[in-house]
Amino acid sequence: MLAIYLNVVVQGVLTGLLYGLMALGLSAIFGVVRVVNFAHGEFAVVAMYAAFVLFRVYGIDPMWAMLPIAVAFFVIGYALQHTVIDAFVGRPDHEQFILLVGLAIVITNGLLLVFGPDAQPANLPYAFDSVMVGPLIIDEVRVYAAVAALAVCAALFAFFRFTRTGTAIRACADNLVGAAVVGLNVRRLYALTFGLGLACVGAAGALMITIADAVPSLGPAYTLLAFTIVIVGGLGSMTGALVGGLLIGVSEALAGFLVAPSMKSMFSFALLIAVLVLRPQGLLGKKPA
Repeated sequence: MLAIYLNVVVQGVLTGLLYGLMALGLSAIFGVVRVVNFAHGEFAVVAMYAAFVLFRVYGIDPMWAMLPIAVAFFVIGYALQHTVIDAFVGRPDHEQFILLVGLAIVITNGLLLVFGPDAQPANLPYAFDSVMVGPLIIDEVRVYAAVAALAVCAALFAFFRFTRTGTAIRACADNLVGAAVVGLNVRRLYALTFGLGLACVGAAGALMITIADAVPSLGPAYTLLAFTIVIVGGLGSMTGALVGGLLIGVSEALAGFLVAPSMKSMFSFALLIAVLVLRPQGLLGKKPA
């Protein structure tokens, strides 16, 4: 019986790494630009469809398709921030909300127009293969996706920690006025951050197609999932986004096994409420000054 629970937890951890990567982009954007991307889940679904098309038409495995999709999303995010969103930075929250929700609606309806409402599975040749590790039976596709997600997360953390540009972005997040005074190009750094955030979403979406079918209507659910994760982990904390993703992944796996798959969201929101009551700033978030 213990082996069954261990299997469920491991599957939840592997899925949680994908969730964490998706939420990492939202956390990075909010932590630096102070803009909440309400179209976050819709961009993830676009990446799922991009990986689906590359696999079906060109035979490119989503694990490899993740790389060009992430690059394309970086360019899109950079251009979007530079041309549209920059004008809304510092404006009232409701104006940012209207802009990005409008963008989400456009994306969803565009996907419906192109692909229709039906679910589109990737049907990978190794989708049902598994590997045995002692008493554990683990889906190979989840292992590959989780390792790829972890690699992207590690690369992003290394960029922010060890590069001059990453240090400059962190300086903007910590003290915007001070960063501008010392001559940092804040607009460019904001665009880079938004691009990196969307690159994370692109990579996560490309990997998500390996474990879930692409459906245009998934966008709001993924946006809500990303919000739940970053609030649990702590708004603006990238490490918190990863931890929150793991917790949500495990809670959903256990809920689906112990109760019913349809009850997964209830357990996620119960965890969210518990964190908000006991630690309102999130598990790794900073208390407001």
